[in-house]
Amino acid sequence: MAYPQIPTAVNVITAVPAVGPESSRVTCPSCYASVQTKVENESTTRTHIVALLLCVFLCWPCVCVPYCMDSCKNRNHYCPNCNAYIGTYKQ
Repeated sequence: MAYPQIPTAVNVITAVPAVGPESSRVTCPSCYASVQTKVENESTTRTHIVALLLCVFLCWPCVCVPYCMDSCKNRNHYCPNCNAYIGTYKQ
């Protein structure tokens, strides 16, 4: 007598690599290639709040300062092969 096969579930757990402010060498969780990450700076809500505070308390030309400084932005890391998101370094 043959028993029916019961499908089994396979759980794949992918660890998010730790990334810093500079490009990092990681294994991409999407394409599994060993790559040097591509870093893109992104303005956040905090960047906009700092610009607003500078406008209110100093003067309007100071609004540009947070948008010109990388230290006021998050750094998003992407795989250069498949363009998959890898992680974010928050300032």
